Amino acid sequence: MKENRARWLSTACSIIAVLSHQSECVQAKSGSGGSVVEHHPSSYWDQSFSPPYFDNTTKRETTTTVGQSAYLHCKVRNLGDRAVSWIRKRDLHILTVGILTYTNDQRFQSLHSDGTDEWTLKISSPQVRDSGVYECQVSTEPKISLAYTLSVVVSKAKIEGNAELYIKSGSDINLTCIVLETPEPPSFIYWYRGEHVINYSQRGGISVVTEKQTRTSHLLISRALPADSGNYTCAPSTAESASVLVHVLNGEHPAAMQHGNSSNSGATTRTLALLLLLLHAGSFAR
Repeated sequence: MKENRARWLSTACSIIAVLSHQSECVQAKSGSGGSVVEHHPSSYWDQSFSPPYFDNTTKRETTTTVGQSAYLHCKVRNLGDRAVSWIRKRDLHILTVGILTYTNDQRFQSLHSDGTDEWTLKISSPQVRDSGVYECQVSTEPKISLAYTLSVVVSKAKIEGNAELYIKSGSDINLTCIVLETPEPPSFIYWYRGEHVINYSQRGGISVVTEKQTRTSHLLISRALPADSGNYTCAPSTAESASVLVHVLNGEHPAAMQHGNSSNSGATTRTLALLLLLLHAGSFAR
């Protein structure tokens, strides 16, 4: 019976030694004559684990437009029981610790999903003043941190040409809008005449062509009539709008020499010059 018990203890000791990576497992005699298994400290538990470190594959320079939410992604490997904080560098203000917000400005929020290494700082409705350096910091001793740069820009639309455009009745209205200072193409660009969207107008002869990648939109209204006069606005989804005042006139108008298209303006100028020359020649004849 004692032999069986000793054999069982020896087998158990071997299994424990394998599972716990022990260098040795010793049987000792107890005072009562029984066997007791003694476990020596395991080298597995004594070894030091890898400290936390940053995954540098994340993007560390981000550009967004005013009002468009910004996301700064920080990945920390081997975090363990340490905490991740986001700090604004210019005033060393702690924004978040873990998933908690430590600022009165509720536009700042820490996003994290359990089981992942990513801690994301979300900035809702960013303004130009939010541009600067932000640090992702880990509470090791000493602390480690990684800097991220955020640029918040003002995106604007621009309609090519003058602020006022004079068109002869029957000619085409041709407007081109370009969206400037935008990191991403706008999801849409709408054209308005006054308060009405032209993109879905019932009037025939209207063409809107938008090229998102080039951030450009073209509006063509064929055979314009005086009723097509008005304030035309280009309104991108993520940029300030731009407007131009269009006048559709019956017959010639002196202002057309300055605000019309170059070919019509040039022809009008040449006609005026010829009239002045004839008047001048007539005065000499008298």
